[in-house]
Amino acid sequence: MLFPWPGFFEQLALADIYVYLDDAQFSKGSFTNRVQVKTGDQVKWMTIPLAGGGTYKAIKDLDATTADWRATHQLLLKQSLANAPHAKDAVDILDEAYRQEKLCDALIQSIELSAAYIGIGKSRRITHSSALNIPGSSWKRVLDIVLSLGGTRYLTGHGAARYMDHEAFEANGVSVEYMDYSLTPWPQGDAAFTPYVSILNLIGHAGCDANRYLTPRTTHWREFLAKQAP
Repeated sequence: MLFPWPGFFEQLALADIYVYLDDAQFSKGSFTNRVQVKTGDQVKWMTIPLAGGGTYKAIKDLDATTADWRATHQLLLKQSLANAPHAKDAVDILDEAYRQEKLCDALIQSIELSAAYIGIGKSRRITHSSALNIPGSSWKRVLDIVLSLGGTRYLTGHGAARYMDHEAFEANGVSVEYMDYSLTPWPQGDAAFTPYVSILNLIGHAGCDANRYLTPRTTHWREFLAKQAP
């Protein structure tokens, strides 16, 4: 994902191992190549334009168009954080991530550089699904990846509830937990607060104290699903 929202980093802070699904097929409309930034009372999309629209490509094989999107993103971020005390730090992180030649590497660095700045996940092991040589798709592949790494606990975002076979994970000795996002407010100027924007907004406003606004916690899958039931 491209400079994900702070809730993602609450999840990252709990991980012993994080697997970048770099060989997964790109999904149009996902957060792989775009994220929201806040400018005053407005929320705007910061999007990397993809060559050929990214159709039917693995994330690791995505290419950006030749448009000068890096300069456009830098300008948009500067506008977004015009009055933020740590805006320069956020812009520097964006610029450093965008020095990567391959788009997938830039996406990964957008996460890793942000995590390093706010001081989370220092002992976390990182790997890529393309290096694991594990075939399959959907929840079965996720389970096989977790088992291959010796995992006994899988932390996931809310979207997994649509396809996850929780009993299959438990039968294989893997507990499934869903994130209980804190949505802790941080200073965003005079406009109404929203947590659903890039981590760069939190960094720009809070600097190295950004992790004070992250409260990582999870909910067991049975409890999570019970709360989602109508």
